[in-house]
Amino acid sequence: MRAQVFNPLTTVRNIGILAHVDAGKTTVTERMLYLSGATYKRGEVHDGTTVTDFDSQERDRGITIFAAAVSCDWDGHRINLIDTPGHVDFSDEVERSLRVLDGAIAVFDGVAGVEPQSESVWRRADRYGVPRVAFVNKLDRAGADLDAAVESIRRRLHPAPLVVQMPIGREDEFSGVVDLVGMRALVWGDRLVDGPVPDDLLGEARRRRRTLEEAVAELHPGALEEFCAEPSISAATLAAALRDLTRTGEGLVVLCGSAYRDRGVEPLLDAVVRYLPSPLDVPAVRGQEGEVRAADPEAPLAALVFKVSSTATGRLTYVRIYAGTMRKGDTVLDTGTGRNERIGRILRVQADRHTEVDRAVAGDIVAVVGPKGARTGTTLCAPQAPLLLEPPNATEPVVSVAVEARRSTDGDRLATALARLAEEDPSLTVRSDAETGQTLLSGMGELHLEVAAEKLRRDHGLEVGVGRPQVSLRETVGRGVSGLLYRHVKQDGGAGQYAHVVLDVEPLAEGFAFASTVTGGRVPREYVRAVEAGCRDALSDGPLGGHPVTGLKVTLTDGATHSKDSSDLAFRTAGRLGLREALRACAMVLLEPVVEVTVTVPDDMAGGVLGDLAARRGRVSGSVARAGTVVITAVVPLAEVFGYATGLRSRTQGRGTFTTRPAGYAPAR
Repeated sequence: MRAQVFNPLTTVRNIGILAHVDAGKTTVTERMLYLSGATYKRGEVHDGTTVTDFDSQERDRGITIFAAAVSCDWDGHRINLIDTPGHVDFSDEVERSLRVLDGAIAVFDGVAGVEPQSESVWRRADRYGVPRVAFVNKLDRAGADLDAAVESIRRRLHPAPLVVQMPIGREDEFSGVVDLVGMRALVWGDRLVDGPVPDDLLGEARRRRRTLEEAVAELHPGALEEFCAEPSISAATLAAALRDLTRTGEGLVVLCGSAYRDRGVEPLLDAVVRYLPSPLDVPAVRGQEGEVRAADPEAPLAALVFKVSSTATGRLTYVRIYAGTMRKGDTVLDTGTGRNERIGRILRVQADRHTEVDRAVAGDIVAVVGPKGARTGTTLCAPQAPLLLEPPNATEPVVSVAVEARRSTDGDRLATALARLAEEDPSLTVRSDAETGQTLLSGMGELHLEVAAEKLRRDHGLEVGVGRPQVSLRETVGRGVSGLLYRHVKQDGGAGQYAHVVLDVEPLAEGFAFASTVTGGRVPREYVRAVEAGCRDALSDGPLGGHPVTGLKVTLTDGATHSKDSSDLAFRTAGRLGLREALRACAMVLLEPVVEVTVTVPDDMAGGVLGDLAARRGRVSGSVARAGTVVITAVVPLAEVFGYATGLRSRTQGRGTFTTRPAGYAPAR
């Protein structure tokens, strides 16, 4: 089947669905597809019939694991939508998706409000400057409260919430919303009924409309002018101001509903079209060398690879096209490798279903078949107009397991399968332990590694043994050293090697920094860069246990060269060996990964849970009572969280739940 429908850029919306696990992202996506006519029946997470959770593991576990791309049409607009995972272990899938999105819907639970992973994905969206609208879901549940959820958004995420709807009915009597912009009542029964606001709700609706007008007038000059001159702001002016504030990030439009009960999704689709930006409304893409490429189908091609996957039909490379036009049979340049690649096929993606097209243009998100060397973060561009786009940020793995094939004859197959997993998911890394010879698979958490191991079994037909999870430790500088001199001299006939460096090492809050205070040309600039490269080489294994080193600043204060024997290689070697010697002289500190754990338990069981967290070396940072339950927040070493789900269920008779999010590294105790 072939389809060739291309919308003008102004009618395209590239958006994602972001939320904490179980907030209802996938259900929102399924209802959007159904109500827009993209699917003929409602998919349900609990039945395993959703479009976007098509992988067998997703259906077995009832959660989204892999970002899935789908499309639908609404009100003359094409909406390209990516349903992202909510579990913290798959946050890098969210990161890669956010890199290529123009807007997003942030889904919040109407009972819980802002949850830990909601906050994490919100910060990631902030980093990429992605405009958002909010959808407070599950208002039909007991304890749901729109105002409380909005207050948690204001308090924990710090935007200016602009609530454009008022719920009609509470909890199981929730039946519709009042649209505060148009002052209309939308009520869902057998069908959606759009009518005037009921008399008994009119006073409250007018009060909330006035609150919305005041909030918008504080942020938008055009709305302020009309607010001061007229009795109220018109619906047209209010809508235009909300669109401007959403696209600049100064305000957050908040809608509400219950996706599972089909209430509130049509207005959400309207909000996507009305408030979120098209590819023309976001800044032109900029290359790492400063080149700007406009969102124009006639411009030279510029596309970014954000996902790679292997399917029964072959290797699929998912790309966002920022500029130009990509045609079937085109030759494109992989800027990272410098190789030319041929585009064999172009596919419009509907989760696991694909429709072949002859071309894709600026603003499109498609999958292509053909590029063999492209990886996540690769730039594909016109060979005559090279461009290098900034790739998505990659998070370092924090948990490792040893993996081995059950059958000795499967060793090569396992190595190939692991390489393919790492290619598809850059947050997975594979290495060989130098001491034990074991193959170590590292990822973002227990669940992440469980899913990877299960893919080896299901997708590659391998019987594998998996060891116990081990956390990835780090080393840092507790107390530095000054004036450490290192001289690298090597003479073995012919040209020799000579490099003399003097290094200062001091603690840094995080990461690595390098500086040079050498004057008088004692170390030429090109050799300073070589010293920095050598220092970075030395960070791979620290003196305490061979763990990666972080949290330090190195300053090159002096040095000397030889007229014949000095070279980049000599100074890089001096930087590497000199820093290793300096680290042995420093007071080093061992770091372990820690996570923020949020535990929700019945209030009569809180004491036992607090004691258990203390036994796991946890530091409680707060607790909040909420409707017969207590929400406890603590920072706990990641190693102590392994198996916590089983222990919590046992301790609370199955009534306790918990979530985690990374909290960085802390000194091991």
